[in-house]
Amino acid sequence: MNIEIVHGPGNSAAKVMLAPGESCTAESGAMIAMSGDMQIETSTHKKTGGGGGILKAAKRLLSGESIFRNHFTAGRKGGEVFLAATLAGDMMQYDLRDETLIVQAGSYVCCDSSIDMDMGWQGFKSFFSGESVFWLKLSGTGPLVINAFGAIYPIEVNGEYIVDTGHIVAFNESLDFDVTKAGGSWMSAILGGEGLVCRFKGHGTVWCQSHNSGSFGATLGPMLKAREG
Repeated sequence: MNIEIVHGPGNSAAKVMLAPGESCTAESGAMIAMSGDMQIETSTHKKTGGGGGILKAAKRLLSGESIFRNHFTAGRKGGEVFLAATLAGDMMQYDLRDETLIVQAGSYVCCDSSIDMDMGWQGFKSFFSGESVFWLKLSGTGPLVINAFGAIYPIEVNGEYIVDTGHIVAFNESLDFDVTKAGGSWMSAILGGEGLVCRFKGHGTVWCQSHNSGSFGATLGPMLKAREG
């Protein structure tokens, strides 16, 4: 499985090239185009099995992800599939090496079919807010692609670092975190427009995006007019 990020960074797409019989798993609705003999199968779990398909699908639904996954398998001569995200921005390939990457809901694009996807790490942490604080847990060995709304860039954490929840794309599982208010009080957090933030502790990398999809939607929404008739 070879991956090439094209048309970046503003309008990135992932060109995934598969060897004969090789498969990859992608987010529902991510496909732009594919080879004529590419096989596609839709299910609630990964193609290689592993059980727990319905339960994991229900967890993904709670996280804001699609309940279904598409599995692309190349024909006898191999093939390629182009994948893209809903919002314009950059993409990044990350190669798992017997490790776990935590990915913000909505930032997952595709991965090797052997990689396991789940929710729940170090105890499930959920909060009610205007921004999603649910993440997917991608574990195993192999390549994956994540996307950002706008630019994507890494922040190396060595000790402690604070990041707005709406700007998180992914982070290493080696990092511990707490979700808390941005300011010294809830009033200052609300009036300042920052809301909830993640306070990361430990050693690892957090990948951030330059734009916040929740803030973008809140700004754009009032400008949209209902269709008449």
